[in-house]
Amino acid sequence: MGKSTLFNRLVGMRQAIVDETAGVTRDRHYGKCEWCGKEFSVVDTGGYTSGSDDVFEEEIRKQVVIAIEEADLILFMVEAATGITDYDSEIADLLRRSGKPVVVAVNKVDSGEKMFDTYQFYGLGLGEIFSISAANGGGTGDLLDEVLKKLPEDTEAEDEHPGVPRITIVGKPNVGKSSLVNHILGEQRVIVSNVAGTTRDAVDSEIDNKYGKYVFIDTAGIRRKSKVDERVEKFSVMRAQMAIERADVCIIMIDAREGVTEQDTKIAGLAHESGKASIVVVNK
Repeated sequence: MGKSTLFNRLVGMRQAIVDETAGVTRDRHYGKCEWCGKEFSVVDTGGYTSGSDDVFEEEIRKQVVIAIEEADLILFMVEAATGITDYDSEIADLLRRSGKPVVVAVNKVDSGEKMFDTYQFYGLGLGEIFSISAANGGGTGDLLDEVLKKLPEDTEAEDEHPGVPRITIVGKPNVGKSSLVNHILGEQRVIVSNVAGTTRDAVDSEIDNKYGKYVFIDTAGIRRKSKVDERVEKFSVMRAQMAIERADVCIIMIDAREGVTEQDTKIAGLAHESGKASIVVVNK
């Protein structure tokens, strides 16, 4: 289809794996795109299918649905030569029900003759369509112009704590992230339990003391992918990753009884890849 090819072109680097084999992209990939002075996040998703033999099919579908829920705008990619498939119709119905603005990109239109193959996609009922070639960049300028028109004015305007340093606390489930936040705040602001996964969402808490004002962000524990089974849990992990993006500093909590595990290293890597200053806190 070419979603990952377009993603790589928009973010300006070969960040997503590209292959002719369908289903290579199984997780969401995140990147930044800048166009006409405005920067926005781009999320590449796995191909949405049903009824296939791929054992990952159901998990990919869940990831796609989560990405749609989080998005301000959906870029729906179809292929000129293939025409409207049953999958395209199913996805179009899903997008209409989401209520999100949608831009339709018809890919692999790299000659004038193939333009005639694009008009059929108006039948999806999603509005105007844009002909592109993700491989060579054709048409992507007009596509991005339309994306900017439909994006919200400035989501950062909703920031409840402008100019206040943000400290995001990340780590595996049940390492004590919420307990640390409550201790710093001096009150039971966040639910604490021995049951791993109690914190489902990122929780912002502001503190004003002799050192100044700060916002501490408590996040859901990030589990190994093989342990992430529930849809709500995957949503929580996505929120934690977004909280890292919002942070000025990340506190990486490690359970002293377990030592540094492979998952701790991966969590630290998320902060490192986002370019965040980090403090390692060994608890218990």
